[in-house]
Amino acid sequence: MDFVSIRIIASDVARLVGFYERATGIAAVWATEEFAELRTPHATLAIAGTGTVPLFAPGSARPAANHSVIVEFRVEDVDRVHQNLTDLVSDFVTEPTTMPWGNRALLFRDPDGNLVNFFTPVTAAAIERANR
Repeated sequence: MDFVSIRIIASDVARLVGFYERATGIAAVWATEEFAELRTPHATLAIAGTGTVPLFAPGSARPAANHSVIVEFRVEDVDRVHQNLTDLVSDFVTEPTTMPWGNRALLFRDPDGNLVNFFTPVTAAAIERANR
């Protein structure tokens, strides 16, 4: 088995895709007006419109209702990224903070309220884990 993606359901796909393109610097690959992907070497963030939900199971997902998942991206320098996001992000949950497990992390909400964590491994143990 290979874990390949997380999908966010959005009422305004273009707005959310634009936000993630600016936040990550990754250009989205669009399949339809209702579906785009931001692909990295290790995983993909898919963003789909509400019109795709009935294709799986009607009523099974709704936009802007996440309270349990954090979308995470490893970045080279979380402090520099934080500075670059100040004009884009309106809801920083935590400023860059070094966590007990050795990652320096920045937590914020995307325009739909989903939690996003940008982090950089900074301790020797965290760097070793990230390089496995």
